[in-house]
Amino acid sequence: MADRESTDGIDSSLPDVAELPPYRCEFWDGRRSVFLVLIPVINEGERILRQLAGMRAARLGLDVLLVDGGSTDGSTEPGRLRKEFGVGGLLVKTGPGKLSAQLRLGMAWAMSHGYASVITIDGNGKDDFRAIPRFADALREGYDHLQGSRYVAGGVGENTPLDRELAVRFLHAPLVSFAARFRYTDTTNGFRGYSRTLLLDPRVRPFRAIFSTYNLHYYLAIRAARLGFKVGEIPVTRRYPASGPPPSKIGGLKGKAHILMQTVHAALGSYDPH
Repeated sequence: MADRESTDGIDSSLPDVAELPPYRCEFWDGRRSVFLVLIPVINEGERILRQLAGMRAARLGLDVLLVDGGSTDGSTEPGRLRKEFGVGGLLVKTGPGKLSAQLRLGMAWAMSHGYASVITIDGNGKDDFRAIPRFADALREGYDHLQGSRYVAGGVGENTPLDRELAVRFLHAPLVSFAARFRYTDTTNGFRGYSRTLLLDPRVRPFRAIFSTYNLHYYLAIRAARLGFKVGEIPVTRRYPASGPPPSKIGGLKGKAHILMQTVHAALGSYDPH
C-alpha cells in the first residue's frame, strides 16, 4: 500500500491531525472492543513475537494495534501478525520521529475509530502483559491517565540495571511528580493507560509534531494531573534479561541526557499548548 497523501484512516477533524507523521496502513480488521492495546515497535525480533503469542494465548479480548517505526528484521510481516498472532492492525510510520511519533499516530488512529481508551505497552518483552486487564478495569472506573509501576504494592522489577533504577527512583520520578503535583514512582515505564476524554481535551493536544522522540509520555503524565484528570498507578512486572545488554533504544550518555532535557521541558510546561 502507498503512503497516505492526506489523512486516510484518521479523522481529519482531530486537532493537529496535519502534524501526524506519514504512514501506511498494512492492514486493519476494524474495532471489536472499546479498548485498544497500542504497541510501538522497531526491530524487536523474537521478543515481540513471544509477547504477541502470549497475549493471544491469554485471550485478553482487546484489540491490538502495532505501530512500526520501520523494522527491517522481518518481525512485523503483516500476514504472520494477522493470522498467527491475532493482531488487529499494523501501521508503518514512514516519516521522521521515534517513539512519540509512533504513539501519536496510534492514538490518533484509536480516536478516529471510536475507542474509549488506549493502553500502551512496549514491544520488547520486558513487561508482563497480564496486567493489561487491570488497566482496562481502572479505565472503566473512570481513570484518565494510568502509569504502570514496579514500585507500588504488587509491582515487581527484576534485573533492572542499577543506573536505571537510581535514575528513575531518585531523579526522573521525583521531577515528574513535582511538576505534576502527584506522586508517580515509575515514570519512564511505557506501560500506561489513557482515556478518550484526556486525549481529545483541547488543553492537551497530544498529536502535535513537537512530540517526536520520548517526551509524549512525560508530558501526558504531568499535564493530566495538573489539569485535574483522574490519575493513578497500576502495579506491573518488568523483567530485564539476567545477562546481556538490556532491550532498549536509549543508550549512552547522549541518549540519557536527551531524556533528562525532555523531562525538564515537560516539567517547565514547555510543551503545554498555547
